[in-house]
Amino acid sequence: MKTLIQSFIVFALILLLTGCKNKTEQVVTASEPEKEELQEKQGQAFIKDDESRPNVLQIAIGSPDHSTLVAAVQAAQLENSLVNAGPLTVFAPTNEAFEALPAGTVENLLKPENKEALANILKYHVTPGNLKKDFLKRFKKLGQANNQDVQVKVEEGEPLIGGAKIIASVDAGNGIVHIIDKVLLPPEN
Repeated sequence: MKTLIQSFIVFALILLLTGCKNKTEQVVTASEPEKEELQEKQGQAFIKDDESRPNVLQIAIGSPDHSTLVAAVQAAQLENSLVNAGPLTVFAPTNEAFEALPAGTVENLLKPENKEALANILKYHVTPGNLKKDFLKRFKKLGQANNQDVQVKVEEGEPLIGGAKIIASVDAGNGIVHIIDKVLLPPEN
């Protein structure tokens, strides 16, 4: 019995001593360009998920008809707002709708000094909630994310949002995207 206890103590000491090795770990730090890239790609907007339904931003990114809208969202740095929040109803103007604006308007809005004005316009395209097309017919106006109201009218049985016609609708993981034929411009105060 004594031998068994002594063997156990020796075995425990061997385990203890071999488990306490000095380990040296090399710490690698990211270079400045890598740090900038990591900072730019933070948040859920950049998480790749092949199993969930795409969010409203992923739907816009995946649509060739919304490249101008995506560029505007990125210029206004609203990506995380469209990914993390919800449910959202997004009225997404097509590239053609942006092209119908007066010449130079889009280029001017995309400039860094106009970020706040651009963000205000983009937020005017977002309503809290998941409002299906037929449900929109019940409203006279909608409170938008920029704290202004957009008018809703029904013509020939179809809802018009700020005068824009809904061309199609796509369900998203965090709401719904209504594709519209016109850029909504908030009323000036």
